[in-house]
Amino acid sequence: MVDILHRVGIQSSPTEVYRTIATREGLAGWWTDDTRGSAEPGGKLHFQFGDRGFFDIEVLEAEPGQRVLWRVTDGPQEWIGTNIVWDLKQEDGYTIVLLKHEGWKEPVEFMHHCSTKWAVFLLSLKSLAETGAGSPYPDDAK
Repeated sequence: MVDILHRVGIQSSPTEVYRTIATREGLAGWWTDDTRGSAEPGGKLHFQFGDRGFFDIEVLEAEPGQRVLWRVTDGPQEWIGTNIVWDLKQEDGYTIVLLKHEGWKEPVEFMHHCSTKWAVFLLSLKSLAETGAGSPYPDDAK
């Protein structure tokens, strides 16, 4: 199995960064504006990207200011059964976000695309936490 790994430093508190990852409103501010469901542990979230597709996830863990863990339950075949892990730590005035999208069966071309899009959306998350304005789908960099 293979994983997508990203790291980004954000000039904001772990509490604020956590809010952008662990609430429906926060997620809608940087990933896709069509975010529905519950971000609480045991909850399910639906992320719609217009006619391009969707992802459904189950929230497995949510430790304020520290960690969020999701399992993908529906969407593109390559994503189903994968986990998305958000680990947060404070370092030199930054909140460091370590994103791991783990459990891909093989490194198919779609994984390359998804890795790039994760980077785009992580910069949107950074912007939201630092300035109050992200660039969620459909306003993301294409």
